[in-house]
Amino acid sequence: MRVIELAHIMAGPVCGLMLADMGADVIKVEKPAGDDSRRFVPPEIKGESAAYMMMNRNKRGISLNLKDPAAVDILRKLLAEADVVIENYRKGTMEKLGLSYEDLAKANPRLIYCEISGFGRTGPYAERGGFDLIAQGMSGLMSITGEGPGRPPVKVAAPISDINAGILAAMGVSAAYANMLQTGLGQKVDTSLFEAAITQTYWQSAIAFATGERPNPLGSAHPLNAPYQAFQTADGWINIGAANQSNWLRLLDVIAAPELDEDPRFASNAERIRNLPALIEILNTYLVQDTTQNWLSCMEAAKLPAGPVNDILQMHDDPQALARDMIVEVDHAAAGKVQTIGHPVKFSRTAAKVANAAPVLGQHSHEVLGEMGYDPEQIKALIQSRAVIAS
Repeated sequence: MRVIELAHIMAGPVCGLMLADMGADVIKVEKPAGDDSRRFVPPEIKGESAAYMMMNRNKRGISLNLKDPAAVDILRKLLAEADVVIENYRKGTMEKLGLSYEDLAKANPRLIYCEISGFGRTGPYAERGGFDLIAQGMSGLMSITGEGPGRPPVKVAAPISDINAGILAAMGVSAAYANMLQTGLGQKVDTSLFEAAITQTYWQSAIAFATGERPNPLGSAHPLNAPYQAFQTADGWINIGAANQSNWLRLLDVIAAPELDEDPRFASNAERIRNLPALIEILNTYLVQDTTQNWLSCMEAAKLPAGPVNDILQMHDDPQALARDMIVEVDHAAAGKVQTIGHPVKFSRTAAKVANAAPVLGQHSHEVLGEMGYDPEQIKALIQSRAVIAS
């Protein structure tokens, strides 16, 4: 699969890196100043943006000045041979360049044209730009995130709508590619940050559909299961998933509180949800009496789901994350050896690989143009005219 990525910052690049990890040849096309995430600094590693390097590993990079007709012609030729294009420009940008799906499909009917935007390409908000923060607010996510009712709104710290939109787009591209292999015809794939954020509200939307009531933020607690949240220990925090009845009884054994099994307030999951504040208060009185590690050892022995609340550096050192190749190292042309996050899906026959670091700006311009049939003198002229930027 050859993918041309006309995308910047996050949602589109997430789609591209997912496909690249799984074996697609992803060519990232950047403007002369580069993807805006190249300026998300600090932090830098030897002058290279850590944010940019995270989002663009496994891709080749070419830089085109699309204000120059020669550069637009190069891009049109790239797209005529591509299987997939990913773009997350504002609505109308590609049309002005003569690179809409309708334009490109005439020359390349197999093309899969993936559009990622703030709100989708149809509907009353189609003309609006969008950011993760805006999508989280409008989707309802910020109304259910935080410590509780009456507190200021809180966004999910990770840009969850950006990341999820990229993953959904990669899923859509994969489905469209499978269909294209059967029918010989491509199609548009259209998703948005808004829709990606809405899909994170499945449980809370189910509650609202059923009751007509607005779900409130619950901190780390679950709206449908209890106890299922973070509890304080003598030296930190521990997450405990003891919602079903067998795990609830295991928890009572671990904390040596058999009397709670006789308490009608906690007799079932439904009762525990109704009496959640009292349940949390009582369980905290037990759990603060010992350390996180001691509780974890006891809970693991009892086969009770539990885990620490790691910070990011602790997650990077977690033996399971390392064993599953979720922390990997690659060689970058300018920054040297850098770490990045591995691919989250494991395959038994066609293993995903994180083999190459993100490109420096225009790193593969010569290479890609050569593959397209441009000779060295033509490439030199394009670079001298600044239609193409090369490192």
